[in-house]
Amino acid sequence: VQLQASGGGSVQPGGSLRLSCEASVGNFFHHTMAWFRQAPGKEREFVASISRSDGRQHYADSVKGRFTISRENAKNTVYLQMDSLKSEDTAVYFCAGRYGYRIVRAMDVQYWGQGTLVTVSS
Repeated sequence: VQLQASGGGSVQPGGSLRLSCEASVGNFFHHTMAWFRQAPGKEREFVASISRSDGRQHYADSVKGRFTISRENAKNTVYLQMDSLKSEDTAVYFCAGRYGYRIVRAMDVQYWGQGTLVTVSS
């Protein structure tokens, strides 16, 4: 499985960005997808996931109410809409997935994409 992430960049605090991740995999509908991030000097952390079947979403407490994960199965793509961005959201964001249910930690992930850098700064 290959994941191609895009949409990172620089934005001022309070701004918005949308990340996209296209998966080269058959039966994308059967895969749970997620976003993680890694800030400089910190461990990779869970951001959000969206389940394979019912589209149930999970979010880290730090992004609840500001970030929205969604998926478009016809395009094999998962999105992360990031609003009200803060400086502490600055990180490399990674797309990830698994065949099956539920991703809420790195150990749940079966495959990773390359990262895309998000910088929030005035």
